[in-house]
Amino acid sequence: MEIFQKAKAIRMRNSHNKYLSADDNEETVTQDRNGSTKNAQWTIEPVSDSYNVIRLKSCYGKYLTASNERFLLGGTGKKVVQLKPSRLDSSVEWEPVRDGSKIKLKTRYGNYLKANGGLPPWRNSVTHDNIHLSATYDSISWYVDVVEILNNPQVTLETEYASHSRTPSSLQNSVVSPPKSDGRTIYYHIVDDEGHVGDESTVGYACTFKGNSVAELTQTLREETCLEDAVVCTRSPLDGKLFPLRLQLPPSIGTLHVVLVPFCASI
Repeated sequence: MEIFQKAKAIRMRNSHNKYLSADDNEETVTQDRNGSTKNAQWTIEPVSDSYNVIRLKSCYGKYLTASNERFLLGGTGKKVVQLKPSRLDSSVEWEPVRDGSKIKLKTRYGNYLKANGGLPPWRNSVTHDNIHLSATYDSISWYVDVVEILNNPQVTLETEYASHSRTPSSLQNSVVSPPKSDGRTIYYHIVDDEGHVGDESTVGYACTFKGNSVAELTQTLREETCLEDAVVCTRSPLDGKLFPLRLQLPPSIGTLHVVLVPFCASI
């Protein structure tokens, strides 16, 4: 997916507004409502021999790992942990799969990253599980917030991540502007399936737009997100409500904040 090719660091939020988080013990992975900490930020490392597969590295320099150890005896889910293996293998590789405005992370063996709920010890735990055995489909779907983008997304993936021992740079809790080029910077959020969207102060996505019309911007963002029927909206300065951009873009070459509303979302 294109977003994972351009982003350097991300946060992942589930349908209960909890973030995938690396525990301070540098071993376990959990869910946390505080998405502003370094623990909720994951550095993307592409797998050089595959266009669609990535690795995710925690703030402690350890990889998000699908282990073979069952979370509970008799349960179907297996533990997801932080690990720095001596050899990078398929247990640290994840394939992003688009699910509307969300994504699912699939292991090389067909399991999906799952956010568990319910009573302890399931509450706030993270496992990988078979999609057909999951109690709730939403538990394997995640929203992705871009925390930092690549300074030069044109650099090949093999060159950008040639050294697996590279220490992640300090992450920022805001969108980093794309490289300067002709055109204007577009910052955008995507409305989720329930009509929720963050405000302009929260982390979103960014792209460079070189067109002049609403139609061109709509097409650009649809191609960027693969949301074919999405509508580009802006916020009313009076009450913050969303309304579609219809006639023309604001007369400025500066940055522009918009909201992308998928056809299936209700606002």
